Amino acid sequence: MKRLLACLLLAAGGMLGLAGPAFAHNVLVGSDPKDGASVEVGPSTVSLTFDLPIQQGDFDVITVNGPDNTRWEAGSAKVDSNVITAPVRPLGAAGVYTIGYRILSADGHPVSGSVKFTLTKAGNGTPATPTAAPGPQSSGGSGDGSVPVWPWIVGGVLLLGLGVFVALRMGRVPEDSSK
Repeated sequence: MKRLLACLLLAAGGMLGLAGPAFAHNVLVGSDPKDGASVEVGPSTVSLTFDLPIQQGDFDVITVNGPDNTRWEAGSAKVDSNVITAPVRPLGAAGVYTIGYRILSADGHPVSGSVKFTLTKAGNGTPATPTAAPGPQSSGGSGDGSVPVWPWIVGGVLLLGLGVFVALRMGRVPEDSSK
């Protein structure tokens, strides 16, 4: 019985060890412009810095929305390790601008959020033509750079099954062959 308990604890510990990467969601640690900042001149690019490297793929998006909800980003976001950057059109009306982001975290899970800054003096820029916002994509499919979850589940089940099998094999009393 002690062997069974020891094997089950070992198998459970192994499964918990495999679960470690699932807790590693990226966290935003900085932005340019800084969250809540006031600027007189609009930035030509916006960048967001995370604590862990970002997985590169089509899933990574930055949007810049103006005070009247018009779009101001001027192109696709680029990822360089733990920093994602996007070009911005010359800004227009003074007011609060929101930098929205969606990235693929180091552990394969999507992370999204926003940062705000205030433009204190109106610029002479014009917003981008309205387009459909990128929709959410599957984080488990192929081609998006994510790590699928199913191999971890299969591995955990196999590890648990192996632990139970070993515990049951070791707990058997050998039969007396002299009978």
